[in-house]
Amino acid sequence: MLYTGKGDQGYTDLLGGRVPKYAPRPETFGTLDEATSAIGLARALAQDEKTKRILIRVQRDLYVMMAELAFAPGIEQEKYHITETHVRHLEETIDRLGAIVPIGRHFVLPGDTAQGAALDFARTVVRRAERLVARLYHDGEVHNEYLLAYLNRLSSLLFVLARYEDHRAGVTPTPAKEQP
Repeated sequence: MLYTGKGDQGYTDLLGGRVPKYAPRPETFGTLDEATSAIGLARALAQDEKTKRILIRVQRDLYVMMAELAFAPGIEQEKYHITETHVRHLEETIDRLGAIVPIGRHFVLPGDTAQGAALDFARTVVRRAERLVARLYHDGEVHNEYLLAYLNRLSSLLFVLARYEDHRAGVTPTPAKEQP
């Protein structure tokens, strides 16, 4: 059976209690799930195997993050945590790609390639998830500072990956401001 019916009244389970589906934690890990799906679409469209490998790792990290957020406040668990190591890995990946791809100092319009546009779309979903995690963090609902750092770096990584995919396709990004 693929359904339980337990959520039919508008509540969902956290590990340690039930809350309304619109409560901040389910809203946050639901948005992370959406980000994972958007990243999956970007991975399916990616032309470069390096991009695909990077995105698989990111999707797995986001599942760790969703698990971490699925515990009700006050429940301490040791198994699921985004750590400094996760953040450092993103930084190292951004640095490696940044050495390959020319990143200008201007805003670019998404849509020069399908794969780049999908990565830019995924970046916007990650930014929304970051705002929701920031609310949980600032409200004292979560205490892991690396959640925010990870999402912040992830949006940068997705931007660089979009430019990398565009570059690999031989496309120069379209600047947001019309050039004279």
